[in-house]
Amino acid sequence: MWARVVEFMIAVWLAISPFIFGYPDQSFFYWTNDLICSSLIAFFALISFYTRLRKMHLCQLFVSLWLFSVSFYLRTTGLQAPLQNYVVIAFLLLMIAIVPTDATQPPKPWRDFYKRDL
Repeated sequence: MWARVVEFMIAVWLAISPFIFGYPDQSFFYWTNDLICSSLIAFFALISFYTRLRKMHLCQLFVSLWLFSVSFYLRTTGLQAPLQNYVVIAFLLLMIAIVPTDATQPPKPWRDFYKRDL
């Protein structure tokens, strides 16, 4: 479950990054992109705590690929801080999104085997 908590913290960072980096008011795309992506990251992290939807955290791979592609295609714009932020967040999400929700426990077949044995 630690990975979902880290993903939620990344979502909070992405949500407050326009205020930290001081995006200009004219950069409407960056503001909306940060808020939409942070909402999706937080939603996927929180919904994966539900047992039936425990694989939903893998949808964050699409969000991270989106952030990386935005930073690649908009690299010629004048704002470099949001783009560098997108690259760092994308790589962090790519690493953490593949960690299972119950990564601190043994694999599910092992747990089932031990329950059956005892």
